[in-house]
Amino acid sequence: MNALLAPGARNAALVFIFITVLIDVLAFGVIIPVLPHLVQEFVGGDTSTAAYWTGAFAFSFSLVQFFSAPIQGALSDRYGRRPVILISCLGLGLDFVFMALAPSLAWLFVGRIISAVTSASFTTANAYIADVTAPEGRAKAFGMIGAAFGLGFIVGPLIGGVLGDIDHRLPFWFAAGLALINFCYGLFVLPESLHKDKRTPRFDWTHAKPMGGVKMLRDYPQIWGLVAVVFIANFAHYVYPSTFVLFADAAYGWKEKQAGYVLSVVGVLSVIVNVLLVGRLVKAFGERRAVMFGLACGTLGFLIYGLAGTGWMFMLGLPISALWAIAAPATQALITKQVPADAQGRIQGSMSSLVSLAGIFAPALFAGAFGFFIGPLAPVRMPGIAFLIASLLLAIAAFVAWRFTDSAHLPAKAAGEPAA
Repeated sequence: MNALLAPGARNAALVFIFITVLIDVLAFGVIIPVLPHLVQEFVGGDTSTAAYWTGAFAFSFSLVQFFSAPIQGALSDRYGRRPVILISCLGLGLDFVFMALAPSLAWLFVGRIISAVTSASFTTANAYIADVTAPEGRAKAFGMIGAAFGLGFIVGPLIGGVLGDIDHRLPFWFAAGLALINFCYGLFVLPESLHKDKRTPRFDWTHAKPMGGVKMLRDYPQIWGLVAVVFIANFAHYVYPSTFVLFADAAYGWKEKQAGYVLSVVGVLSVIVNVLLVGRLVKAFGERRAVMFGLACGTLGFLIYGLAGTGWMFMLGLPISALWAIAAPATQALITKQVPADAQGRIQGSMSSLVSLAGIFAPALFAGAFGFFIGPLAPVRMPGIAFLIASLLLAIAAFVAWRFTDSAHLPAKAAGEPAA
């Protein structure tokens, strides 16, 4: 365990990270119900055109993160986790102000690019968790991060939907305030987690390059199967930011408020799963089986979404797809057990690059399929097509987890791994 933090301080540090991630997720969550509608407003109200532009926004966001995430990971390995988290929170807050004032679609697009550069705290938070928790406790700790995401998506979209119903710009101002509060909070209470003697001796540009960071994964062939699962599952997850808000409008007539309410229900279920079920189910199933169980639930949940002809049928899929949340912390735990302490930040940065690489292509697929199948050239109107594609992808991820991670459930102790 990291000697920098005393035993009592470790739990406090996890609480600090939980709150940091929570506030960041709240800041992002409040704009989810309104950003596609703001784009729709700029393009004259056409849903199909707005879907293509929303996909372009998500494509560009992930493209920029593909380049910036490994730099952030390498910086946190060299200079510590705390400064990276603080700088990202400050930049994010200022960028939300920029987007709130954007006078056109072009300027809103620029603001979204800036937020891709500054949103570093999620990647660094994962490395922070690996710094301060014993290997056997990491799945539960990563579940806390999942709970922060869930809790943020309970309150964030709900607030965003209500504020967006008043003015589409108001949620951006609210998000700016949250991110700046987060910066002030971290400035005074967030301790450093990576001791100086565990940091890399210099900033490594080889690992800071996007493909350089990905190439680093070649040094850890034991995690390749797990990395493939992370990539495919995150590719599927992009169906939400790419299509959900416009899909809900096109399929069921749900506007900002209704979409915010549904996303809040998703958040409630995510918190329940992460807080009450992740630790128990990972302990009962083992990490490998927990990964496959979570992916199977996600596959079924997305299938229900894609085929649901009414809103209440869509809601039936929510508790099933919520169990997908079990897969992510179990996968993260398996990966971190096989990576040494001084490489955790770079590995997390490398995986974030892969997630961003998935996000480069996923919005084009999901938003493009959605836009086409609700447009005038569609052979049949099928708003749920993107969810059906995501369901197929999660089924593939489950197969990969079953086929290529036979030895991952009993990993060898990573070189340099601190004793619990």
